[in-house]
Amino acid sequence: MSEEQTRAAGDADQQAGGVRSVRRAFDILTLLSEDRPVITLREITETTGLAKTTALRLVQTLEETGLLGSHPSGYTAGPALWRWAYLARGQWEVPQETRKVMRDLADRLGETVNLFVARGVHRICVAHEESPHPLRHVVDVGDEQPLWAGASSKILLRDASTAFLRRVAAVSPQGEALAGRLGTWAAEAAERGYAVSSSEFDEGLTAVAVPVTGRTGKVVASLSLSGPSHRFPYEAVERFATELGEGARLISDQGFSHPLSSDV
Repeated sequence: MSEEQTRAAGDADQQAGGVRSVRRAFDILTLLSEDRPVITLREITETTGLAKTTALRLVQTLEETGLLGSHPSGYTAGPALWRWAYLARGQWEVPQETRKVMRDLADRLGETVNLFVARGVHRICVAHEESPHPLRHVVDVGDEQPLWAGASSKILLRDASTAFLRRVAAVSPQGEALAGRLGTWAAEAAERGYAVSSSEFDEGLTAVAVPVTGRTGKVVASLSLSGPSHRFPYEAVERFATELGEGARLISDQGFSHPLSSDV
């Protein structure tokens, strides 16, 4: 092997190692949640499978950069994450008038209201208002869900090309064979004006979704209502769809758009 080839191979190994370290650091950060705001080194090694020395080195680096902070019981989110979260919130939080429409719907209909936008082959929750019921469906803002299942996906895929439908289907359990069915579901939802799903993504969960459109009439988001299936009988679904449609028209008239949204 020539000196140039040796150097190139070394650079490639270094790049691969760097990417691997970034991935591992990200895996550590994703262990933090509302339910688990503090993580221990033991939890990190057991969950990620990293050696203790590797985990400790990564944790120390994350502390130095402010992404993790020391806590008497372990490690918690650092000030750098707070700064980035504040920045993201300022750029991505939906307008208050949109939140008001969603809150009114959740109070009136008694179920969780979510607003999803498409990004790549996923949909991202950009706003939600929870049901007042103790038993309710919870989706956190920022959560990603696949576009191959769920009422909101059927809405967001309305303007999708055949090539994009194949991309979405390719990452589903059924593979590319699902592409035709996705197109059919999207077309049926467009004709009916709303979409329904039951236990497609979460067992025992039913959702109803309607489109939020931009100034050109293109779908820019999906407004959905979701909850336990036993609270979604047929007659309720029809009423939910009507009420959601009125809410979606208000949000559309507000000129809704979101920076996380991408074309499908």
